[in-house]
Amino acid sequence: MKVSVCGKGGSGKSTVVVLLAHELHQRGWRVLVADSDESNACLHWMLGFENPPRPLLELVGGKKNVQREMRSGFDWGEDKPEMSVLASPQVRAADLPQEYVSERDGLRLVAVGKIHQALEGCACPMGVLSREFLKKLRLEATEAAVVDMEAGIEHFGRGVETSVDAVVGVVEPSLESVLLTERVRQVALGSGAKFAGAILNKVASKDLATGLADQLKARQIPVLGTVHHHDEIVRSCLAGNVLDSTTAQKEMSSILDALLAGEPTLARVDM
Repeated sequence: MKVSVCGKGGSGKSTVVVLLAHELHQRGWRVLVADSDESNACLHWMLGFENPPRPLLELVGGKKNVQREMRSGFDWGEDKPEMSVLASPQVRAADLPQEYVSERDGLRLVAVGKIHQALEGCACPMGVLSREFLKKLRLEATEAAVVDMEAGIEHFGRGVETSVDAVVGVVEPSLESVLLTERVRQVALGSGAKFAGAILNKVASKDLATGLADQLKARQIPVLGTVHHHDEIVRSCLAGNVLDSTTAQKEMSSILDALLAGEPTLARVDM
């Protein structure tokens, strides 16, 4: 199972990714978290790893090498064979060099690449590599991959979601977040990907949860469940500590049940 987690910047995508990865892990799955957000630098410590793994971009010769492949594709036009920057036709996490995978007790983390300096150029090479890595990634029946996507919807233009089994939208209490998730659903379905539903996040009251659910229902966006505002999550993020919230983890348990069952609802509000 491969699940991509999408949303606007600041909606809490990484928090949802960590909670979902931990819940899958607690249920006996071997979990691979794929960091496909080129700007977020905190996912590794939220998962409990001291250091991030080396980026997969280095494994394929760096950003300039991918850019050369991309330029070659433009030169070929429609006659160009499908671009490939990963040598192997299939990829398994266990086969990657050790320095490119952080691992602890069946929980693994890989990172596609980051933007580190000014004038570095666009993030297109990271998107190309993400798409190919996810497409070639092979999982066993007891393995799952959870992908932390870049903010917004640009990655849909690169076809990243065509390589996953389900797309999940993260919605915070703002109209901007609702509208972006509506767009995520539209482009996911347009690309042939499965939109599994939305997760309400950082919800501080029942009124907010109800209002947010109503906004989504009006747009025919199914809801998988709610992760409320939790002070311990805020404190963990501020201190740079591993994400740890027993209450939020229980909330993610019911969300995972709905995700695995494929039964989101148009008016699900959990308080």
